Amino acid sequence: MAKLLVDVGNTRIKFAQSTPQRVGRMQAVAYRGVMRELAAALMPVAGKVDEVVAVSVAGGAVESALQQTVERVLRVPVRFIRSTTPAAGLQVGYAQPWRLGADRWVAVVGAHALAGGHRAVLVIDVGTAMTVDVATRAGLHLGGAIVPGPDLMVSSLLQETRGIRVRAAKSPPGSQRGAALCADNTRSAIDQGARYASAAFIERAVVEARKTLGTRPRVFLTGGGAATLLPLLVTSVEHLPDLVLRGLARFAHARAPSR
Repeated sequence: MAKLLVDVGNTRIKFAQSTPQRVGRMQAVAYRGVMRELAAALMPVAGKVDEVVAVSVAGGAVESALQQTVERVLRVPVRFIRSTTPAAGLQVGYAQPWRLGADRWVAVVGAHALAGGHRAVLVIDVGTAMTVDVATRAGLHLGGAIVPGPDLMVSSLLQETRGIRVRAAKSPPGSQRGAALCADNTRSAIDQGARYASAAFIERAVVEARKTLGTRPRVFLTGGGAATLLPLLVTSVEHLPDLVLRGLARFAHARAPSR
């Protein structure tokens, strides 16, 4: 029977069914402390999965709510993947592995599997926070970096500056010029600045990863904010919105060690 893969982020829950052969189409629901939307979305898979394999960055209360919702709607157990959960052929690079975000670990596992052990990987996840992680061809995670994501940059400017906030509120809507740097109003200038800063960080991360590894890694771009950065990138990347789910599939269908 299939598994249900669930990626719980800070603002959205993404999920898909999977078998050992493939990961199905990703779906997503927003949540604000309640699981009503998720419960409704899960109804069609009731009786079709025998386990939920999940990763979460949203804290214990959300994990408990997810577990209760799954048990009520699907009547199957939930297995949470942590950054301390072993993955065959990979090693966490943090001195204290539990401090690595579990979603980052799962994304690295997914990227390494896609590379097939033939290339090093650089994983960039654009969400509320934007993270980069590097892993060698042999599967050693070297660590990474964390910066605010584009939306968090924007909200920070609007909350922490009075003059910019006032001028942004009076900006006319809809006058941002696509991928062009120069905007003609304050709100668009903030949005463009955040996107360009994020894109520049990605470009520099690719350069630094190549210097560290001595070779150019395969670069995977994922996360809810990734698509808005694609038009600004010069470097070649592989955009995989479901990379974390692909990583979860590796855990979900891993063969139990023989005794």
